[in-house]
Amino acid sequence: MELLKRFSKEYSLFAALLAFAGIHLFEHTLAASTVGNLIGFGILFAVIIYAAMAVAHHAEMLAEKFGEPYGTLILTMSAVIVEIVIIVIMMMHAHNPDLARDTIYSAVMLDINGLLGLAAIIGGIKYGEQPYNVDSTNSYLSMLLVAMGIAMVLPEFLDPVYHQRFMLFNVLVFVLLYVIFTRVQLKSHRYFFEYKAAESNACKEGGTCETHAPISGWYHSINLVLSIVIIGVLAEMLSLFMGNTLKTFGLPAVIGAVSVAVISAAPELITAVRAAIDNRMQTVINIALGASLATVLLTIPAVIVVSYLLGLELNLSLTPVQTMMIALTLLVSMVNFNDGETNMLEGFLHVILFVVFVFLLFV
Repeated sequence: MELLKRFSKEYSLFAALLAFAGIHLFEHTLAASTVGNLIGFGILFAVIIYAAMAVAHHAEMLAEKFGEPYGTLILTMSAVIVEIVIIVIMMMHAHNPDLARDTIYSAVMLDINGLLGLAAIIGGIKYGEQPYNVDSTNSYLSMLLVAMGIAMVLPEFLDPVYHQRFMLFNVLVFVLLYVIFTRVQLKSHRYFFEYKAAESNACKEGGTCETHAPISGWYHSINLVLSIVIIGVLAEMLSLFMGNTLKTFGLPAVIGAVSVAVISAAPELITAVRAAIDNRMQTVINIALGASLATVLLTIPAVIVVSYLLGLELNLSLTPVQTMMIALTLLVSMVNFNDGETNMLEGFLHVILFVVFVFLLFV
């Protein structure tokens, strides 16, 4: 009875089901006009973001139950799964070989420059400087540099004849990299990704700590999976209205890739901002850099395998502008995140890079 009562409060799930039924019923009518496409796109995008907030909530509950770094790993994995599902669905409908590349690039820019930059500004305004474990940033950034260099920069210097063979080779390399990194993160060097905050941060001024009701791992895990599934279903419908809208207004196809990145990053953004307000910069670091790394190491093998099996064309090589923006982002990150503390200036620099990224979408 108690379980049914709790489940009845999963409003995002019911909203998603209602949106699916309504849009499915009038899909052809809406797709036939510009206004209808805008309405369909707006409703589905809003409902997907709402469902993504549910993903963030259930992932946060699991994070609290299992602790760090398991918590942020669950959150980033959930976001990456959402991203992979949407990318694959849109690749099958749009047949755009650059979609996966543009989405991965957008996700990295959004996570590091948008999410981490915003969180550093918020935390800097409230606390001045926020400490974290510098070993975590060093680990994340070195892995990102190697992974993106191998999969998205190196192919530009290879003979096109070997591109497909090299991509299949990358599947094995990236799976191996992720398995090794996950083992390091959860086992041998778990302390790299932890930071012991002061006792006062966890407790109230009166000296008593907050107590929480027991967290049901099964309940939140099932709802997490349901939310991801419904996002995938709605994303398939969204791809139709998004494609029509982009064509109608003559917008670049990369806008669709950015929309996918925004949807997948929504749970992380919500959680990261809350963590920054609570002076938990280590959680922000784990989310932002961990999500970027998971996006590269998991999304790339997934889209390579899908494109190979379905015979879809795939291009993962960054454009010169994208290469420069990624290089600037990683270089600034290495300079900023080498002292174990973030501040408002560091956050501002990353937000400026994110603003430049947005401007370049329309150039």
